[in-house]
Amino acid sequence: MAEVKSDIAIARAAKKKPILEIGAKFGIPAEQMVPYGHDKAKISADFIKSVQKNEDGKLILVTAINPTPAGEGKTTTTVGLGDGLNRIGKKAIICIREASLGPNFGMKGGAAGGGYAQVVPMDDMNLHFTGDFHAITTAHNLLSALIDNHIYWGNELGIDTRRVTWRRVMDMNDRALREIVCSLGGVANGYPREAGFDITVASEVMAILCLSRDLKDLEKRLGDIIIAYRRDKTPVYARDVKAHRAMAVLLKDAIQPNLVQTLENNPAFVHGGPFANIAHGCNSVMATTTALKLADYVVTEAGFGADLGAEKFFDIKCRKAGLKPAAAVIVATVRAMKMNGGVKKEDLGGENVEAVKKGCPNLGRHIENVHQFGVPVVVAINHFHSDTDAEIEALKAYVKGLGAEAILCKHWAQGSAGIEELAHKVVQLAESGASQFAPLYPDEMPLFEKVNTIVQRVYRGSEAIADKSVRDQLHGWEKAGYGNLPVCMAKTQYSFSTDPNLRGAPTGHTVPVREVRLAAGAGFVVVICGEIMTMPGLPSKPSSENIFLNDDGNIEGLS
Repeated sequence: MAEVKSDIAIARAAKKKPILEIGAKFGIPAEQMVPYGHDKAKISADFIKSVQKNEDGKLILVTAINPTPAGEGKTTTTVGLGDGLNRIGKKAIICIREASLGPNFGMKGGAAGGGYAQVVPMDDMNLHFTGDFHAITTAHNLLSALIDNHIYWGNELGIDTRRVTWRRVMDMNDRALREIVCSLGGVANGYPREAGFDITVASEVMAILCLSRDLKDLEKRLGDIIIAYRRDKTPVYARDVKAHRAMAVLLKDAIQPNLVQTLENNPAFVHGGPFANIAHGCNSVMATTTALKLADYVVTEAGFGADLGAEKFFDIKCRKAGLKPAAAVIVATVRAMKMNGGVKKEDLGGENVEAVKKGCPNLGRHIENVHQFGVPVVVAINHFHSDTDAEIEALKAYVKGLGAEAILCKHWAQGSAGIEELAHKVVQLAESGASQFAPLYPDEMPLFEKVNTIVQRVYRGSEAIADKSVRDQLHGWEKAGYGNLPVCMAKTQYSFSTDPNLRGAPTGHTVPVREVRLAAGAGFVVVICGEIMTMPGLPSKPSSENIFLNDDGNIEGLS
């Protein structure tokens, strides 16, 4: 068997074209790009405005089953499909999220795809890239500093220091910072209070940047952030401490979409990066809407399984941005079906058709869920060399029984040549006009009913349960005029339930709501369920142990 190259070795051998040449293929003039070196650039606000009258292309969502340790390859499939569409003569752009340093050095890995379906420069993308995440972190923490500074200098706004809701952030997994006490050390350091850190991708500033249409919209949304409450429980906003304009200054470059390329020299917008388990899990509205003005097809992804990423893509991003997806691709693997069927990771190499059949209901649930939104679906079977013909046929037969089609895809090993069949099927679905997209619930539905709707229709649970204090909080926000906001469910990505070990397609479970947070600037209510953490921790053997510079000064160990 031929030696299998690592993702980073494949990326390093890429024959990249100058980024100005990549942009020119899609009508972006050189003077409207701001290069970051030779292989990445930001797209100017003036150019984005200039294309707004163009017709929109077709929007294709790539989502997946619940992730397993066996690996699914959603981003890899997104990149491969974009290349595949270009290969069959369509004008296609992919839109994906930027990588967070937390999972890069923790457990999940990078966000550039894999094998011969990658976006490059892979190492830059998975590290500091164009500095967007650092800008978001800094803008967020500027607001934190201004809050404590306001309290220190007399607290003219009457902020109740027990009710400061704005936490700090950093783009790293660090469980020690989840709950802290700040301003210790005496009078000169302010008034001690309890505080804490979230990871940057859970920041409301990240969500705001990804949902804003332009700089003006960004600044308004930043001003609408609720930072604290007074003793009479009236809200205090970021604009009240005069933070929003300075925050917008820090984000003026970060809000512009980043242009890079695939291994096959096709354009990719990589912009924004909220996680789907603790945030809304989609790349920026600006990147997606701009790509739609330039291409016949835009292939984008939503984080983790369809129960989280696709639901939020449909109910939050599409609702807020007026997007209408033409088709959806659900990524699955034979290996993951076997894990859902009870096979241990170390035993996945052996053929087990019965386990595939037993694990397929997880995929079936996701197909049914996407159909609930009125979007036609095709399944992409991301191929592994250990898959047998019998296992693949069992998976295909199951999907066919649900009225959909599953297509074997070999883009990881073959690039666009291995995914042509899926590309043709996506075009067929998109051009058929079959999509009748609609969000799952109306704006006017009460907030807790929205939570219950998702629990019952998407997770197939019996109900959401919450303490009276949580329900009272939601009622209070409804009275304050926030009842028409969508809800952003924060829960484990590994299961339809809140138990990460409960695989397959469970039914009848309850979903406990531990906490709710009002993201007034972003325009949604975060509903934290089960044991999910908005500041992850590192595993016992973090990925950072295997990341280093080799003798040639090149990075090794990124994936």
